[in-house]
Amino acid sequence: MSEIIQGIEQALNLIITMNPEVMQIAFLSLYISLSATIIAAIISIPLAGLIHFSEFAGKRAVIILIQTLYSVPTVVVGLVIYLLISKSGPLGFLGLLFTPQGMILGQTVLIIPIMTGLIISALGGVDKGISDTLIALGATTWQKIIEIVKEARYAILGGVVLGFGRAIAEVGVAMMIGGNIRGETRVLTTAITLETGMGNFPLSIALGIILLFIALIVVVALHLITYSLSRDSAQILGGPNG
Repeated sequence: MSEIIQGIEQALNLIITMNPEVMQIAFLSLYISLSATIIAAIISIPLAGLIHFSEFAGKRAVIILIQTLYSVPTVVVGLVIYLLISKSGPLGFLGLLFTPQGMILGQTVLIIPIMTGLIISALGGVDKGISDTLIALGATTWQKIIEIVKEARYAILGGVVLGFGRAIAEVGVAMMIGGNIRGETRVLTTAITLETGMGNFPLSIALGIILLFIALIVVVALHLITYSLSRDSAQILGGPNG
């Protein structure tokens, strides 16, 4: 027990003194995971909307396939991306292997199915009465889509947040695509794995605390942004006398 307490004390000291190695690993992790989340959201939100609002043969099968991909092991995704971007792979000329950009690609591919499936569920969870009311009021297809997306915005945000959480907590893709190179591609999760194996528990604990703190900050920031947008929309709809 004393070793754990001592490890926590040393970890807090590393954080308070802003140890350069710890900060570099933390900022790289945040950069890679946020970049992957933004790219995945740009792809997933329109894709989910297209699937939800369209009627086509095999729609249910497509949704089931997307949901099945939730549980794909990260090492499998890492293997596929590795084969694609390795020197002998079809995308090898891009030179993405063992780079932050390659890790962003891997994390993006990993979380797109999660975001897409959750956003489809969010859109499907909107009360059907809202759609019927909009049609009765003569709303166009695009107006109906916009209003439904507004109604589902909190659930959509939840899907984005979960995607970010999966990205920043991911180990398999980061290890296989990034190579855990010190000062280049070493992120929080791979560093924790390495330092724990080496018995360097203070650094592992420090990195773990930072990982949790970053996740908390990003989630709180997203919720504050959504709350602010929601309040502004309510004020606009309510007018000056709202």
